[in-house]
Amino acid sequence: MASPEDEAFPDAILTSSSYIPADRDTEFMQREELRPLRLGLELLKPELIQKEQGIESTIVVFGSARLQEPAAAEAALRAAEKEAAAHPNDPAIQRQVVVAKRRQALSKHYETAREFARLVSSTCQIDGRCDYVMVTGGGPGIMEAANRGAADVQAKSIGLNITLPHEQYPNPYITPELCFQFRYFAVRKMHFLIRAKALVAFPGGFGTLDELFETLTLIQTGKVTGVTVVLVGRDFWERLIDWEFLIEEGLIGPHDLSLFHYAETAQEAWDLITRDHAVRPKA
Repeated sequence: MASPEDEAFPDAILTSSSYIPADRDTEFMQREELRPLRLGLELLKPELIQKEQGIESTIVVFGSARLQEPAAAEAALRAAEKEAAAHPNDPAIQRQVVVAKRRQALSKHYETAREFARLVSSTCQIDGRCDYVMVTGGGPGIMEAANRGAADVQAKSIGLNITLPHEQYPNPYITPELCFQFRYFAVRKMHFLIRAKALVAFPGGFGTLDELFETLTLIQTGKVTGVTVVLVGRDFWERLIDWEFLIEEGLIGPHDLSLFHYAETAQEAWDLITRDHAVRPKA
């Protein structure tokens, strides 16, 4: 009987894709029929790692990826103004100055998010505990600020990155062992809330609104309980969303406004969360 050691043994058998064990065949794992298995694996891997890292509970921080820290926002504004001065008749370039001014005004939220993460992480990650761990989408802007605040006090934080057409790279402040990359938005969304005690939303765009309204809907329908929702920057949120209009039109009830709270500072946001969850103070 011929064996692989024999010169006459056909190489085509050993090199055939069918001969690769299924769990090692990456091409096979990408087949359309294997999607349910990929979904399960993508749910399970971060879950097991977070358990191994001792993550008991989390706070989700959302906000714009485009908001920079104040110094960088100021520099961007100066650069836009310089460009506009050189092209006074170009409306697109003039518009860039307006946008840069807006982002410069909103850059204060970067520092608030960073301070919030420092405050919570230094309070709750002591004596080996990993409670109220910051979890973000893993990218720049407000997400970076929250991961950075945790890193400031040598605490753990989580980044849930997602593969996109334009590659999103994780910010450098995420705890390396807790930096995940997802293929499926649906599974990523589940991981945001599996351990969440609170969601803190800073000014942001489509992604922030998507996660905020999905969470509010899950709370409203009773699918998720025990999650405190805090909107930072009342002026921004009330200009963006006309809650009273929704009530007047009969599309939500007045009681639905109790599903979230407003805060202006890191301490105010944390006080709202501790009130709901009776967080044990730092020893």
